[in-house]
Amino acid sequence: MNLLLILLVSLLSCAAQLCQKQAAHCGGQRLFGWLVLSLLLLGTAMLLWLVVLRTVPVSVAYPMLSLNFVLVAVAARVIWRETYTRRQWLGTLAIVAGVALMGSHL
Repeated sequence: MNLLLILLVSLLSCAAQLCQKQAAHCGGQRLFGWLVLSLLLLGTAMLLWLVVLRTVPVSVAYPMLSLNFVLVAVAARVIWRETYTRRQWLGTLAIVAGVALMGSHL
């Protein structure tokens, strides 16, 4: 259950970051809408994070949020067709390996 909650927090945080990126490309009313959505997602993620911290040591839980880097990078590649170097992908794989190691303790 803890692992699922951490994953949900990561997904919500990722979605909020993507909304902020989208807001940076918009203007006027659309900018405000994307920012409000981002704040709602971040607020929900924070509340769920508090639930996680009740049962998971912060030394284990916090490094798991590194998954956000992976989720945002993959989403940016899919949504905005951003390009990544081999070094960036290797770094992303290193993060995934670290998260897998940390998650194996949950």
